[in-house]
This record gives sequence, C-alpha cells and structure tokens, in this order.
Amino acid sequence: MKSKKLSILFSVLALVISTLACAMGEPTLDNVRTALDQDGNQVTSVFSTTDTVYVVSDLSNGIKGNVITSNWYAVEVADTEPNFLIGSSDITVQDETFDGTIYFFFPPPLDGQWPLGTYKVEVLFNNMLISTVNFSVE
Repeated sequence: MKSKKLSILFSVLALVISTLACAMGEPTLDNVRTALDQDGNQVTSVFSTTDTVYVVSDLSNGIKGNVITSNWYAVEVADTEPNFLIGSSDITVQDETFDGTIYFFFPPPLDGQWPLGTYKVEVLFNNMLISTVNFSVE
C-alpha cells in the first residue's frame, strides 16, 4: 500500500512541476523598435547624422544561452552598394532566467556622422529572424 501511495505522490508532483514549467512559457522576443535611448522610450525611425541609433526589444521568459543578433545594413546610402552589411552583434543571455529590455546601438560610423540615407536592422532570436526595422538618416 505504501508503494502505491508513493507512486501517486510522485505522479502528482511530476504533474505540478510540468504545469509550472509550462506556465512560464516559451522565450519570446518582441516589440522591436528603433529609438534614441537604450530603454526604447524615445521611439523614432528618423535620426540626425550625429545620433546614436538604438534597436530595442523586449525579451520574455529568456533563459541562459538564448542569443539575440542584430545585423545592420545600409540599404540606400550614397557611395555604398545597396544592402551593404555594416555591422553585426550578438547578445547571449547569461542569467538563468531573464525578462526585460535588450538593446543594440550603433554610434555614427564615419567621422562622427551617419551618411544620409536609409538603413535596416534585422533582429534574430536563436538564429530565427524575428523582425526587420527600418530607419533613415536625414
């Protein structure tokens, strides 16, 4: 009889643990935006030649080892081939769990000034494209 009660107890415990794990949900990256600040509060898609451009997103249920990547392209910029990759960067989640803001930034690349034109940033989560955001420098 003790064995049967112990089996039932372990079954109930396993069910509770799996329910709690499912309640946490899958890691998601969303609300990708360009901004003038690392918190993403000053959202804009138009920057001046001297602005630092931030690409900000929100990570929910992140876990250690998740990788967020940004690929920065000059789409239509004078004296640059179309869709030229100007930079790439990765952030790897170091905490066991993470909920919060993730940001990338790019200061003006040439002599302290962005060339006028249009740009895009691809944001990937664990090697899957999540969003492409566009911005212009005017």
